[in-house]
Amino acid sequence: MIKLNLNLKLFFLLRILLIYLIICLKTYADDPKTQNDLIAIGSDDAVVKIKIFSSLTCPHCAAFHIKVVSKIKKNYIESGKVQLIFIDFPLDLAAFNASKLLHCVDQNKQITFLDNIYENQNEWTSGVNINEINNNLKKIVKNLGITSVEFNKCLDDGSISDKILNGRIDGNQKYSINSTPTIIINEKKLEGSASFKNIEKKIEKLI
Repeated sequence: MIKLNLNLKLFFLLRILLIYLIICLKTYADDPKTQNDLIAIGSDDAVVKIKIFSSLTCPHCAAFHIKVVSKIKKNYIESGKVQLIFIDFPLDLAAFNASKLLHCVDQNKQITFLDNIYENQNEWTSGVNINEINNNLKKIVKNLGITSVEFNKCLDDGSISDKILNGRIDGNQKYSINSTPTIIINEKKLEGSASFKNIEKKIEKLI
């Protein structure tokens, strides 16, 4: 009987924790400040909104950014038809640290940061340990106005860490993400290849 009571208490405790987590995630997703923190390019009034869940150390994410995002920008962003939203989904500590720095650079330099991170991915991820990788990252953000003191402060900022991790949990819950990059077009997960041709077909059906 005692064992049964303990199991029941544990069951109800887990249920309470789950409910609390769901409420927190909903509050986070609905918070206007969170919405304003989104890293995006393109008009807020665009008919097509594309969310890109990516890890900054992921080679496929780098290839997608360099080969596909550039074409979407040229063909649809400038005309106001598409908005691209970049969402962190770090798969390792190096990607997690890079994502933190993305949120610390000036808003008008965030896309430049992404461009640099992906174009030079092989170089800055080549460190034998996280300290070497951090030093490589420090060189990248130095050119974007982040001092050594600001760099360390950014990596230690718990609010930024929470923002990234909450976004990752939210993405998992909403879209069942299990790999990167994952592309969401108007709240529907892209099936098949994440090629420009495939995405272009989806866009053309929506505009």
